[in-house]
Amino acid sequence: MKKITLLLICIANLVTQASPAESSDWDMNFKDRLGVVPVDGGFKQDGYWVWGSSIVKGDDGKYHMYVSRWPKTLKFHPGWMVASEIVHAVSDTAVGPYEFSDVALGQRHPQYWDGQSCHNPKVFKHGDTYVLFYMGSTHPFEDGVDNPEEVTLGSKYSIVGRSNKRIGVATSKSPYGPWKRMDAPVLDTKPNTFYSFLTSNPTPVIHEDGSVLLIFKSRKYEDAFPYHSDMMLGVAKAPHYTGPYTVAMDEPIFSDTRFGVVEDPYLWKDDSGYHMLAKDMRGVIGGKHHGGIVAHSKEGLNWEIGKHPLAYTRSIKWDDGTEVEMGQLERVQGLLEDGKLTHLSFAVMDGPGGFGNGKNTWNIVVPLVEE
Repeated sequence: MKKITLLLICIANLVTQASPAESSDWDMNFKDRLGVVPVDGGFKQDGYWVWGSSIVKGDDGKYHMYVSRWPKTLKFHPGWMVASEIVHAVSDTAVGPYEFSDVALGQRHPQYWDGQSCHNPKVFKHGDTYVLFYMGSTHPFEDGVDNPEEVTLGSKYSIVGRSNKRIGVATSKSPYGPWKRMDAPVLDTKPNTFYSFLTSNPTPVIHEDGSVLLIFKSRKYEDAFPYHSDMMLGVAKAPHYTGPYTVAMDEPIFSDTRFGVVEDPYLWKDDSGYHMLAKDMRGVIGGKHHGGIVAHSKEGLNWEIGKHPLAYTRSIKWDDGTEVEMGQLERVQGLLEDGKLTHLSFAVMDGPGGFGNGKNTWNIVVPLVEE
């Protein structure tokens, strides 16, 4: 009887250890972990819209942030579709402030798939190589920036720029570059699929062997203006971060008919599985319009909404004692140090809300406090 009792106890312990429900990341209430943000931290740059950052700690002990920017002579939206570039900024601390260093990925000839716009950076260090995932696009309209009043939603610039959005990878041995870019995207569109119109906003996990699980945003081609469906999220896999990439499922993992519409995901992995933060476009998952939601998956394909689905709102607690609801707060990304998620970064906009109502944008870094 004693042996049977001991055996049952051992089995129970193994089940408890293996159950992802016992993992802090599966049960985590992100809203309770968001720390105070330095008013003078993050990254901003005069004369530019800056949006969407990703951070990696370099061999030099400094923190390297990669940021999308485009000139304020263009409207915020859709200026990024036609003239965004990815720049590199550096700080001694994770929260900043970050100082501009160099242009990591700028414009090149429009014959290249990413010739006119590079956006949505996601940076990692794998072995001795820095790996930068991003969205690229191109168009033949060289006069776009010179005629900013014509760069509007529904214009030729935004229609072509949006439809040419694809996912790419660049590599470097140094966070300061130079970056080796590919002449073709690593994840293209495919007719008669949920990603027939565009692929963008990559968020990968690079495993120790260099293989990748990648979540990406997609739209399906439609025959009438605006020629595309609502946004969806799909999953792709690759044996190495340079490819080749294969879409793993015929259906999206998030859509208007599955959980709800989300975008701008951030993905990370621990011993219990994969975890994702994303922007809840309509508030149907977390209950807050444009709030953040958290989801989990054992293998990265089948997802479930977290126990505490609302991960964050647009309200920020600043270190001057104020709390402000930002006009926009999105493009969530995380910083992992020694395998632990220690910070989240966000793009923010002032104003009452809506891309056309803000006058300034910048990137902030939010420390996560221990549970």
